[in-house]
Amino acid sequence: MSEKKKDKEKASRQETVQEDPAQVQDAAAPQEGQPGKEPEDAALQAAKAALAEKEDQYLRLAAEYDNYRKRTAKEKESAWTQAKADTVAAFLPVYDNLERALKQDTSDEAYAKGVEMTMKGLQDVLAKLGVEVIPALGETFDPNCHNAVMHVEDEAVGENTVVEVFQQGFTCGDKVIRFAMVKVAN
Repeated sequence: MSEKKKDKEKASRQETVQEDPAQVQDAAAPQEGQPGKEPEDAALQAAKAALAEKEDQYLRLAAEYDNYRKRTAKEKESAWTQAKADTVAAFLPVYDNLERALKQDTSDEAYAKGVEMTMKGLQDVLAKLGVEVIPALGETFDPNCHNAVMHVEDEAVGENTVVEVFQQGFTCGDKVIRFAMVKVAN
């Protein structure tokens, strides 16, 4: 082979190596308006739509979980309040009996003192549990916390006023454990 041919081949190889890689890619890539560009755009749009759908699913799932967490916490609190109310309701007959015992006259001072101390202890326990007596005597009748079992006509007392309490009512927070049994004047 002649030296001229060798020099031409060598120069040709150097030119292909020295070409800018960006130019090679641009030359290989389809130009705007060419059919090869549209499938890439369609694939990109499809991927964006799929991503948006997955983001929406994620946000919905996160919101569902947050609602579930709040609902179970509320149910747990409600179950605790209901259990406490049921337990207190079981002790209310004891409260009623102690109240009746305190109203009875007795000559035995030690017996009277013992009943008073027992009643005080029960009232303290109820107070620690957040149980309160519903105010009734002299109050305006409220059907949300009073149970009217008798009615009396008395002009000396205002209308719908509680004049006698037969049985104390109790609340625990906003929940009525037992309605107060009362006599109401009009």
